[in-house]
Amino acid sequence: MEQQKETARPIIDQAKEYVETRVKLLKLEVIERSTAIAANIVVELVVVIFFLLTFLFASFTLALFLGDVFHAYWKGFGSVAAFYMLLAIILVVAKKPIERPIVNILVRKLFK
Repeated sequence: MEQQKETARPIIDQAKEYVETRVKLLKLEVIERSTAIAANIVVELVVVIFFLLTFLFASFTLALFLGDVFHAYWKGFGSVAAFYMLLAIILVVAKKPIERPIVNILVRKLFK
C-alpha cells in the first residue's frame, strides 16, 4: 500500500506540472495571437489613413483641375462632388454583394 502511494505521488506531481505547463503555453499563445492582431490593426489603420489622405488630395487636385477646365472652381468641385454622390448611390444599391466578401476577408484575417 505504501509503495502504491509512493509511485502515485510522482505521477500526480507530473500531471500537475503538465497541466501548469499547458496553461502557461495557452497563455503565451493567447498573448502572441492578441499582439499579432493588435499590430496588424495598427499597421492597417496607418495604411488606411495614408490612403485616405492620398484620396483627399487627389480629389482636391481633380476638382481644381476641372475648375480650371470649366473656368469656374465651383463647377470643378461640384462635378467631383456629383461623381462621389453617384458612387455612394451605387454602393448603397449594391450593398449586399459587396458586403459578403469583406466579411469573409475579415473572418479569414481573424482566424489566420
